[in-house]
Amino acid sequence: MFSFCSLQGALSDSAASQSLLELDGGVKVLIDVGWDESFDVEKLRELEKQVPTLSLILLTHATVPHLAAYAHCCKNLPLFTRIPVYATRPVIDLGRTLTQELYASTPLAATTVSSASLAEVSYAYSQTPSADYKFLRQAPTPEEIARYFSLIQPLKYSQPHQPLPSPFSPPLNGLTITAYNSGHTLGGTIWHIQHGLESIVYAVDWNQARENVFSGAAWLGGGHGNAGGTEVIEQLRKPTALVCSSRTPETTLARAKRDEQLLESLKLCIARGGTVLIPVDSSARVLELAYLLEHAWRTEVAKDNSVFKSSKVYLAGRNVGSTMRNARSMLEWMDDNIIREFEAVTDGSKKTNGNADGAKKEVGPFDFRYLRLLDRKAQIEHILAQSGDDTEPKGKVILASDASLEWGFSKEVLKSIAADARNLIILTEKPSISASNKHSMARTLWEWWKERKDGVATEETTNGDTFEQVYSGGRELEVVNAQRQPLEGSELDIYQQWLATHRQLQATLQGAGTTSLESAADVVDDADSESSSDSDESDTEQQGRALNVSTTMGQASRKKVVLKDEDLGITILLKKKGVYDFDVRGKKGRERMFPIAVRRKRNDEFGELIRPEEYLRDEEREDADAPEGEQSGKNQDEGLGKKRKFDDIGSAAKTSSAASKRPQLSRNLSADELEMAASADGPARDELDDLEDKDEAIAGPCKLVTTTSAIKVNLRIAFVDFSGLHDKRSLHMLIPLIQPRKLVLIAGSEDETLALAEDCKKLISAQTGASADQTLDVYTPAVGVTVDASVDTNAWIVKLADPLVKRLKWQNVRGLGIVTVTGILLRPDPDGNLEAVAKTETGDEEGANKRQKIEGNAPDIGPTSTALVSLSGNGEDGTDLLPTLDVLPTNLVSATRSAVQPLHVGDLRLADLRRAMQSAGHTAEFRGEGTLLIDGSVVVRKTLTGRIELESIGLPTDSGAMNPMGSTFYAVKRKIYEGLAVVAGA
Repeated sequence: MFSFCSLQGALSDSAASQSLLELDGGVKVLIDVGWDESFDVEKLRELEKQVPTLSLILLTHATVPHLAAYAHCCKNLPLFTRIPVYATRPVIDLGRTLTQELYASTPLAATTVSSASLAEVSYAYSQTPSADYKFLRQAPTPEEIARYFSLIQPLKYSQPHQPLPSPFSPPLNGLTITAYNSGHTLGGTIWHIQHGLESIVYAVDWNQARENVFSGAAWLGGGHGNAGGTEVIEQLRKPTALVCSSRTPETTLARAKRDEQLLESLKLCIARGGTVLIPVDSSARVLELAYLLEHAWRTEVAKDNSVFKSSKVYLAGRNVGSTMRNARSMLEWMDDNIIREFEAVTDGSKKTNGNADGAKKEVGPFDFRYLRLLDRKAQIEHILAQSGDDTEPKGKVILASDASLEWGFSKEVLKSIAADARNLIILTEKPSISASNKHSMARTLWEWWKERKDGVATEETTNGDTFEQVYSGGRELEVVNAQRQPLEGSELDIYQQWLATHRQLQATLQGAGTTSLESAADVVDDADSESSSDSDESDTEQQGRALNVSTTMGQASRKKVVLKDEDLGITILLKKKGVYDFDVRGKKGRERMFPIAVRRKRNDEFGELIRPEEYLRDEEREDADAPEGEQSGKNQDEGLGKKRKFDDIGSAAKTSSAASKRPQLSRNLSADELEMAASADGPARDELDDLEDKDEAIAGPCKLVTTTSAIKVNLRIAFVDFSGLHDKRSLHMLIPLIQPRKLVLIAGSEDETLALAEDCKKLISAQTGASADQTLDVYTPAVGVTVDASVDTNAWIVKLADPLVKRLKWQNVRGLGIVTVTGILLRPDPDGNLEAVAKTETGDEEGANKRQKIEGNAPDIGPTSTALVSLSGNGEDGTDLLPTLDVLPTNLVSATRSAVQPLHVGDLRLADLRRAMQSAGHTAEFRGEGTLLIDGSVVVRKTLTGRIELESIGLPTDSGAMNPMGSTFYAVKRKIYEGLAVVAGA
């Protein structure tokens, strides 16, 4: 069974993605936890209802529409952190930086408390909360966000994995998930889910075409480091259900023409001294644009282009330093051209270091020489103020987050440059519309570009292609500003009462068990784990789930609520200082014995887990335990003649530069909490590095205050599609090659989804020659509508004759018994005699046919599935008469043997073959991915399609009694056949 329900994003212009897949046995898989720029908590209500029944969660892309609500759910939904989550490493790291920037940029992401929740707790106050109260929830801190993302289990491409279920999930029964490259973003994923007979491919927001940074999707095997082919890889071919996005770009251009159009638009604007704003996301598509602009400036400056030499290019984002640092560490996830460029730079640096001529050092793909990173609002204001002060302004190009223009630095830049007609804004993707039909600023500008109401400027590229820039005509654009304001007076009292009630509710739902999944650091720290229960535990009072408010608060939030002595019980001897006695008279169970925290040993598939902290050197342990202030003082006290640690040299140099107020790197601070310092190959240090934001963050309970203003827009508007999504041509080409049995279309507007559904039916019907309704089942569900996309299976009950059962030869493959059955189907008549299904005109046969009544020639052994439906009937006594499968007649055995080809059943793993050959006395070792070398003479390869290839140099190896076959080649072949079941048709 397989049912699909879209929680967000189906048949709408909203890009938010949330999909719920329910499989046989009640297994529920949630794919993506997306949100839109409205950050409306009401859109998560249905997800909140499903949380107690979820088995696992999968994430596809590190973008706002795919995981923006993940941290919110971890913070506010009690059971959410207990559900296993799986994603690729780039999605985890880039998603973390995106979420941290999101919460640092806009208070809307924290969401507001609903008026209904406030009304429930305001009975104790004379003032009733009104609908105008917009109390902000506590936003997750950067440390909390990092901890939430550390719970996600990383996966690699093409790596089948059997996930662990959540504590409240039914058994997964062998469910297997596999991630494949989807293009579009770094680490973007096409998920393949195998569960029983169901083979589901989930492909939302993918791109078949290769780009500068991202390789194409893995449909044809060329998605990640492969040359590709003309057929879809076997793992993604003929799924029982394909869930695909129907959203396609407005215009499609080849990569070279697209890049040229963008650079020509930039050149025209900066040549007249204007400023170009390119709003872009801060984690995914920004890598493509940053790489393109950096390399364009390198090329043009090398050609001594005065326009590019006099202009500057910036990348603005609060967490952009961490994003680029992560990108440098994930080059292997990018296109092969990026890897070759990095290898060429590495080889060139080695040669340069070996020569004394002082050749100019080359820089890597994401080591920026011209692209300047800006991470503070004061830096943005400074470079924009320079534009108005210069008598001859110089051109500027600013890449800024976010693409919606609703939050981030892009909103601030737009308000500053909107009034100047020399400036230009380039939209790189079609903005979405939230479910409330509220248009974002980017969507409004995109509709102005579509209308072309105030005139169009047609420009021409160097190759003769034309593109358009639309005049805005001085129209006014509405800007909504959201700010925090501290709570005071009765508002603060109501909020505190709501917060206490909310914590009690969360503690009740969480119970006394583990409240979250264990991260890599928490797995080995089990000091509070309990020993095995004894027979008296069932009689102990207040065991298991919390039964009242006091114990609930004590169990759920020990650090925030003061515990009473009766709440602690006998553990007061450990938890409270100065207490040495406890009265055990009349107590039961654990209350009668001294409390001892037994640390259980945790094991995984590699053995016992260890704590890295236990293996620190003495000086490392001191650095880890000492406060930051003591460490800095210690470093200053060290004088000449004393041995210094490696990091002391760097920290001494940092303390000497008192002018810089930037936080310095130290051992106690993680790299993700600090912004990246300027690269040695990047722009030289300037006055921007010393600028700091003057606005201080408001701590404590706050409410949301929104103000609306209007700005006059005179700049030009251009659109160059850098969305990186598949086009209609790719869909029309791939869907007939994939050959899905069921097709579910989501993530697109209603018009384009329904149009694509009709096109797919016509394509499949034209290929097969059947009518459109009989070829492919296409579903276009709306939000909240569940569709049944289960595999079409037909099962019949038959009875095996005793002579046939005696002839069966069972084969064992990985614990499963496999047998092939070939026989003739007989049906019982009312008298109990067995009669062949097909009748002709002659008499009886001999042998097995003595139990049959056969008229005419031998019965036709063609397809009998249609006859099986009506074979079983009721006898005179009301019992069911089942059809019987009997031994084939002698005159049909030879014909059947020639018609049926042998089939190999099973999946051979090279690791198992290596182990088997080594146990048989052979030498076996891996040489490269998917290649096993045995005795130095036989090579075994496993292709992407699962085909096993053997190659031998023809030198037999004599291994004595351990190898009775005398030849390595035949010994390997025999082991392979032993691991497979050879199913012969006859």
